[in-house]
Amino acid sequence: MTAPAAPGTETVAVVVVTFNRADLLAGMLDGLAAQTRRPDAVIVVDNASTDHTRAVLEARTDLPLHVTHSPDNLGGAGGFHLGVRAAYDAGWDRVWLMDDDVVPAPGCLEALMAVDQDCLIAVREDLSGALVEKAAVDFDLRNPLAIKPKRASIDSTYADRASMPELAEVHNVAFEGFMVRRGVIEEIGFPDPSFFIFYDDAEYAVRARRAGRRIWAVRDAVLVRQLDFNQQHDLSGWKGFYMYRNLFVVHLRHGENVLVRLKPWLITVVVVLLSPVRGGRAEARNVIRAMASARGMRRLTASARPPR
Repeated sequence: MTAPAAPGTETVAVVVVTFNRADLLAGMLDGLAAQTRRPDAVIVVDNASTDHTRAVLEARTDLPLHVTHSPDNLGGAGGFHLGVRAAYDAGWDRVWLMDDDVVPAPGCLEALMAVDQDCLIAVREDLSGALVEKAAVDFDLRNPLAIKPKRASIDSTYADRASMPELAEVHNVAFEGFMVRRGVIEEIGFPDPSFFIFYDDAEYAVRARRAGRRIWAVRDAVLVRQLDFNQQHDLSGWKGFYMYRNLFVVHLRHGENVLVRLKPWLITVVVVLLSPVRGGRAEARNVIRAMASARGMRRLTASARPPR
């Protein structure tokens, strides 16, 4: 493996995944166009949008766009898999993953590119300027009694962005401002498309850290979220299936001891037993289906493995 280029000389491709949020996408692209360090490529994966996303993209002559219109909705996980693979195949030194509902501050990309580290995240604020960065500073896959592995986050640790150090180490990421060097992709592979939505980013961060990479939140690289965070999802609906299943997969693949790898079974039993007083039969069905599906996903999907 060749050594990474020095900061300031490296190239960078932005990977954006979008689905039926054309107006938010337009704002995000405005933010990319206003960067003090312009991206070398902007790879957009349109997940079969049915709104005016195509028209928004066709109108952008101010950015080096490379657009893939997927005939099917691949989910965020599938879209990022496709986009990161395209960026890797094109030879870019760094890849910056971006959702369609954030706007980078003008100096965001410049601040990230100035940091000589393999894995970085930008720090998210809301429209009022409040710190809303949810990346975990402690992601625990050792304690079988910890129902949720995220024990503390940036926004639960620091009062505001000004209170942060210039670099703060984190244990997981969102594919919303995460930057990775191609050497990491060569070693650990690509985002796993089988996740569809939820936890694909957390699982990728675990792989990076298991490979010896540290992940740093860059205080002065700011992303502004255009929508409120809503971490509460209907666990009895279709999203609930993916939340349960993919959380279980992270434990089955990366649990650091037998008890942690058994935790999905315990959660399944508890949810089913409590279903009469909380999510009802629909949630019970979801968690049972999720456990059955997760058992078949213990190994990394073949297309997500390191390139050869």
